[in-house]
Amino acid sequence: MTEALLLVLAGVAAGLCGSIAGLASLASYPALLAAGLPPLAANVTNTTALLANGVGTALGSRRELAGQGRRVAVLCAWAALGGTLGAGLLLLGGEETFEVVVPGLVALGAVLLLARDRIRAWVARRGRGPLDTGAVPGAQVAAVGVYGGYFGAAAGIIMLAVLSVRTTEPLAVTNAVKNLATSAANAVAAVVYAVLAPVDWSAAGCVAAGALVGGWVGPQVVRVLPETPLRWAIGVAGLGLAVHLGLAAA
Repeated sequence: MTEALLLVLAGVAAGLCGSIAGLASLASYPALLAAGLPPLAANVTNTTALLANGVGTALGSRRELAGQGRRVAVLCAWAALGGTLGAGLLLLGGEETFEVVVPGLVALGAVLLLARDRIRAWVARRGRGPLDTGAVPGAQVAAVGVYGGYFGAAAGIIMLAVLSVRTTEPLAVTNAVKNLATSAANAVAAVVYAVLAPVDWSAAGCVAAGALVGGWVGPQVVRVLPETPLRWAIGVAGLGLAVHLGLAAA
């Protein structure tokens, strides 16, 4: 019961982090490792569980998503294509390959989270392009989907940067669209994992229950609460986790 409660709380944190900072996996993935799952099983279980985060953020972002139906549908299709490819790469590479590359992926996610404001400033300097539903931005979204289907930590940050280049809308709207696009990549990867990978369904259920709540609350928090201290705490913890995983794999 204690372990289940901790996984639920980790899911709540993942939902909040995914909505606020774009880095849900750095809250839930370590919790699954701590529960005793090996890295590959923890990753596929995490991806499956975080489908609930997508549902929660969609419910919590209805205000921001009004009138975005066609755009969201196109971007989700591109992201889903990428997520399918990412899941295939993970399963073809196997557990040994994943254990070697995951410390670097966690570190990348943490660095991107800490550098998020610089990324936003760079996006602002680049100026704005056409609406993000054409072939070129679609391919960019698909590329982020590949990463999201393979591992996912910081996929939200990268997706936010890709989408922000081509819009002049409020950040909360771009953030809501980003949440659905990354969720589409997660969804198709989760279907693949459910059939072909070692998903721990009891752990996934606990994390999913928490992520549903955290994902619903997160967009509301984005509207009113500064998230810099949380973002930095998660980023530093992510770097520590990357070091730990790297030493364990050595």
